[in-house]
Amino acid sequence: MESQKQVKQTPENYIKELRRKTRRVFSTEQKISIVVEGMRAETSVREICRKYGIAESLFYKWNKEFFEAGKQRLSGDEVRQATSDEVLELRKENARLKEALADLMLRTDILKKTMQYLG
Repeated sequence: MESQKQVKQTPENYIKELRRKTRRVFSTEQKISIVVEGMRAETSVREICRKYGIAESLFYKWNKEFFEAGKQRLSGDEVRQATSDEVLELRKENARLKEALADLMLRTDILKKTMQYLG
């Protein structure tokens, strides 16, 4: 079976597979370093991409992701996440309110039936 796959493989597919296997993988720190280097504007984006062997589109993708992550992190100051203790307290309060509502609904039904009986 393996030999059949190699026989049917076109040169284009072989090149794609070879590129995929030899593709460079950049760490998060490397990506940040490259983006920050681009933000310094000491050299053009084209030169930076040539230096690291990446496409300009990839640089701009990393740049966008970098700013989106920063924006998301900074917005955390405005929208605070609830702690587990707060969540627990809110769940307890929710259960108490549900019980109170159920009790009031039961009393309302009893009053309605009493009024129908008397009325």
